[in-house]
Amino acid sequence: MNPLAQTHTALADPDLKRTYNLHLFKEVAPRYDLITRVLSLGRDSSWKKWMLNQLPLHDVTQVLDLACGTGDITRALAVRYPTAKITGLDLTPEMLERARVLGSSDLEFVEGDMMRTGRDSESCDAITGGYALRNAPDLDAALSEIHRLLRPGGQAAFLDFSASTNSCIRRLHYVVLWIWGALWGILLHGDPKVYAYIARSLAHFPDRKHLQQLLESHHLPVRKTKRFMFGMIEVVICQKSAVR
Repeated sequence: MNPLAQTHTALADPDLKRTYNLHLFKEVAPRYDLITRVLSLGRDSSWKKWMLNQLPLHDVTQVLDLACGTGDITRALAVRYPTAKITGLDLTPEMLERARVLGSSDLEFVEGDMMRTGRDSESCDAITGGYALRNAPDLDAALSEIHRLLRPGGQAAFLDFSASTNSCIRRLHYVVLWIWGALWGILLHGDPKVYAYIARSLAHFPDRKHLQQLLESHHLPVRKTKRFMFGMIEVVICQKSAVR
């Protein structure tokens, strides 16, 4: 059986979702940069640039880029923080192979799980994630790990698809994303499920109001947000409390 066939079942179970993600991103790795540009109508890089510009310029010595994929955010972080240690972490070996080819020798790319990174507590001044939180097999576990890794006062910045609090708008966005993703899944892979996954994963993701509440419950209060593409994309900047 095609491991990508049982999308709904996989997204409801953390262990199954982790395995599903490994199969999915192995499949899309060779075309990931292309499809990211195509699905965003060429706007993805500008959204990521805006996100990184919200992070502080000074007193940043270690940054972790979660679900780094082919490493575009990781490389941009190295430009923004030329003296900092920048690490990209991803679950999928095939993504990391491409990231290492595209990145410079001073960048570190490691295979790992965003829910259990194995890194030291309070070791990061900043954490980023492009389309990371929605793909976390267990979002609560991922946010707990992000809080543990950030130093007090450290900031985290996330770019992802956003679920509206309005049920009609949310349904409309779901249909648009499903059709657009399915079309490119057929064109590039002969399988509509490959990128229709985006819409289905969003259906299992908290809407933007509940996501902010969840971040705050993990002591990562939201400092700033900005929406793009008619509200379907959102950048969320949060900051760990400086008070223990």
